Amino acid sequence: MNVEYSDVRRFKPNINMRTKSNLMPWRFHWLLLGLISVFLMNCKSDAVEEQIDFDPDKPVVVTDFTPKAGGAGTNLVVYGENFGADISKIKVTIGGMPAKIIGVKGNSLYCIVPEKSYDGDIQVSVLNDNKEELAKAESKENFSYTKKLLVSTFLGKYFPVATDFVEKEGPFNDCGAFKDILWLSFDPKNSNQLYFTANYNSARLIDFDKQYVSYFRTGFDRVSVMDWKIDGDKDMIVCHNHSSDTRYGNYVFSRQSNFTQNAAIGPYARGVNGTIVHPQNGELYYSRFRAGDIRRYDFQTKEDKLVFSNPYSGVAVYMVVHPTGDYAYLIQYDRHFIMRTDYDRTNKTFKIPYTVCGAAGTSGYADGVGTSARLNQPVQGVFVKNPAYQQAGGDQYDFYFCDRSNHAIRSLNPEGRVSTFAGRGNNGTSGYANGDLRTQARFNLPQAIAYDDQKKCFYIGDSGNWLIRKIANEE
Repeated sequence: MNVEYSDVRRFKPNINMRTKSNLMPWRFHWLLLGLISVFLMNCKSDAVEEQIDFDPDKPVVVTDFTPKAGGAGTNLVVYGENFGADISKIKVTIGGMPAKIIGVKGNSLYCIVPEKSYDGDIQVSVLNDNKEELAKAESKENFSYTKKLLVSTFLGKYFPVATDFVEKEGPFNDCGAFKDILWLSFDPKNSNQLYFTANYNSARLIDFDKQYVSYFRTGFDRVSVMDWKIDGDKDMIVCHNHSSDTRYGNYVFSRQSNFTQNAAIGPYARGVNGTIVHPQNGELYYSRFRAGDIRRYDFQTKEDKLVFSNPYSGVAVYMVVHPTGDYAYLIQYDRHFIMRTDYDRTNKTFKIPYTVCGAAGTSGYADGVGTSARLNQPVQGVFVKNPAYQQAGGDQYDFYFCDRSNHAIRSLNPEGRVSTFAGRGNNGTSGYANGDLRTQARFNLPQAIAYDDQKKCFYIGDSGNWLIRKIANEE
């Protein structure tokens, strides 16, 4: 509707109406403030009533708790009476193990279930200023404790101050620390011997029988990965990662010499970061950094040839072959994604690879399927058989890998879904903490991983913390 100017002039302001109208919001405002004040006073009063001091003339009582079952790291609420209000004067044990107390509110006591609380009996004690027990109560039923996978420190000494670093050989309880752990590899003929490389730093041998860590001397200034021949003595293969066009990149260290003597493999090769041996046919495949390709060497014919070009040159490509030999993963460290290459059994060679997870050239952190997942400098991985897949058939293995700059251990299932398995605990990223895989454990630039199928545990080369970590069920 159009309004003429003359019509507008008729709408003269009514002073009394405007004054009343302006007063209404202010009256409502003061009324609202009054209600809020009453509410806050009531809340404060309730809070005061809930924070009841311990009464020495009354017993401490535990009436119930929730949840009834769980593992280490479970948030537990204990209900009862006369706990007091000062958590520094309250002690809770579960299965004889001290629990961390988060808070107390009235008749509710909040705590975290500690590791190894196997027996599950819950006891609450109130202490005096000298930490002497004044009163104690026990739950009528026990907490059902479930053993779970936990991260622990397996080997090495943690140095909070980097300049205090000590490197040395020695028994498990006194073997110093290990810089830049890059690749872990079990001896296929002796599962009690675990080797690791450390880039420009010293390679080591971890001897579980002798409980001793010793240097493994290769004579190379920079060692990337290790692998093993499948025939004969199952000799060791070591990669020398250098920048010369007139030097060899792969060497065989003979078992007969106790891995002290070596012989070069194939032609000259620079920038070798990844090497694998096919688990059935025995040919060797290796990646070259600057050339940006994957090559194949045949131990029988001595033939060395190009398999395929990598999508990018100047990329460190680590490789892990599936236990069946049906395919291998190409871990594109500098480009933050993983490719898969399928094996052609007729021609005994791998085919052109394709992306299975992550986005080429895009770093980040995100769980997801295929290219929706985000990685940040992935390094070594290991295939682990998953019993849950047995009935369905098909691929029986999950792939666990170190996502270095995300400070986490990730898993990749046969459908291409990436999940975070361990690390980044307490809403953090890097750090050093043991405990529950996701809520507590933290790593610092993990690069190497190995799985002990007999002991059902993982070993992690935590390169930024200079330690070997362990992921296993509680013992």
